[in-house]
Amino acid sequence: MIPIADPELGEREKERVVDVLDSGQFADGPEVRAFEEEFADFCGAAHGVATTNGTTALHTAVEALGLGPGDTVVTTPFSMIASANAIRLAGAEPVFADIDPETYTIDPHAVEEIVRERDVDAIMPVHLYGLPATMDHLLEIADEHDLLVIEDAAQAHGAEFDGERVGSFGDAACFSFYPTKNMTTGEGGMVLTDDADVAERAASFVNHGRDPDGDSYEHNTVGQNYRMTSVLAAIGRVQLDRLPKYNETRRANAERLTDELPDVIDTPVEPDGRRHVYHQYTVRSEHRDALDAALDAADIDSGIYYPIPIHEQPAYRDVERSLPVAERASREVLSLPVHPNLSPSDITDIVNAIATEVVE
Repeated sequence: MIPIADPELGEREKERVVDVLDSGQFADGPEVRAFEEEFADFCGAAHGVATTNGTTALHTAVEALGLGPGDTVVTTPFSMIASANAIRLAGAEPVFADIDPETYTIDPHAVEEIVRERDVDAIMPVHLYGLPATMDHLLEIADEHDLLVIEDAAQAHGAEFDGERVGSFGDAACFSFYPTKNMTTGEGGMVLTDDADVAERAASFVNHGRDPDGDSYEHNTVGQNYRMTSVLAAIGRVQLDRLPKYNETRRANAERLTDELPDVIDTPVEPDGRRHVYHQYTVRSEHRDALDAALDAADIDSGIYYPIPIHEQPAYRDVERSLPVAERASREVLSLPVHPNLSPSDITDIVNAIATEVVE
């Protein structure tokens, strides 16, 4: 089976984990602080706060920005449900704007329509599949209406918009280090921000509401235990060194897939000014299920991200909104293997399996 993802943890990661184990400091500590600083620097942000996973990073960011009951956040219905759940976990309410049919990221025109028809406090764009959202237009809307911006960059480590890396645009940004991501710590997340006060509130929230610089048993607010461990941070520091090469390989694999897949398949786009890092290589077809079956018959794994838009999930039955672009995408998208460990023959097999199904 050619897998949809193939996380690579090598000898350097193992050596760093052993170093942490030998140190005896397994939980939060200097290793985590170093990872926070290095990842923030890589993305062009001033501060980083490490967390247990991408979902807790999102929840932390929403809380640290002071969003809660009575507040509204516009986000996309076409994402992992964690994007919307983090808003609700903080007590705020998500409102869904439809997506662009080519990029699958949130449509700024749909956001603008919502902002003009109701009170909104923040926007949470998702850099889906490794492609940045339309940040220039979204930031213009935020500036005009005095809105906060939270980047969900869980799938976009190293992606760029107009030469700047994602994670550096919003009031806060969030990443995931789940095993399938472009770099991994096994599990883990990160909140980035340029605002020192937001960073301090985030650091307090992930550590039971403690004052980051005060007494370890003084709790100024109600928080969570969302701390990253030193073991995971050690893995992350090595993976961050590998990330540029991983991304270049993903881009090369994506370029070959795009060049060789049949024209009747809609392949990913990379608009001018955006640098895609292909967390997923997502094609589109009205015959998606037949393509999925053909790949499975050829022992090639694939994925559907996402088969049910968030606004149609049972947990969001109270949301009454028609979002036809997202709904159609959920019926037609299919993600193919694009990870760095694909061989040239793997890519040939993927292309042949799809071409054979299209011809038939």
